[in-house]
Amino acid sequence: MTKSDIKRDRKDLYAPRAGAFHLVDVPELAFLMVDGTGDPNTSDAYAEAVAALYAVSYAVKFASKRLLDRDYVVAPLEGLWTADDPAKFVSRVKDDWEWTMMIHQPDWITQDMVDVAVESKNPTRRPRLERYPEGLSVQALHVGSYDDEGPLLHRLHHEFMPGNGLAFNGPHHEVYLSDPRKTEPAKLRTVLRQPVARKT
Repeated sequence: MTKSDIKRDRKDLYAPRAGAFHLVDVPELAFLMVDGTGDPNTSDAYAEAVAALYAVSYAVKFASKRLLDRDYVVAPLEGLWTADDPAKFVSRVKDDWEWTMMIHQPDWITQDMVDVAVESKNPTRRPRLERYPEGLSVQALHVGSYDDEGPLLHRLHHEFMPGNGLAFNGPHHEVYLSDPRKTEPAKLRTVLRQPVARKT
């Protein structure tokens, strides 16, 4: 049985070049999601959200393999980040951030499968299954510490987007390709994505 793997199957979305901006058209995808606010480095809610997402994602994966004979690689953690001013992402004012942490789910995963997994794991935070339509976006790969994303985001917001007639059109999106527990900060690989609209 060949495992489905979103990182392999959609390299256009999960394997951009480091430091280089390019446009992608992101299709509507299904995710397990948990919402919260505050600094991810210090918030108990953030840690609980991530733990719940992984616990339920793995329970759903094993159910898919057992019940449907369809196996897949659990997708990386992703996050949607919002603030009243996008400059707060550049300046790293984390207490003002609102977030939705999420993990992609294959299209064949059903609400019933998620409900059973949530009940079996009974996490502190209960993930929901939701489809997220992102559409036209600009993305690049950042290599390094999360706190060193500022210069790349500054270039995106103040050079690439205005230079190409693009406006903000949704939350800042990050895809965490590395496990921060096993990877030194200088080698972390993170996709930085910004949904955009063309100015008329």
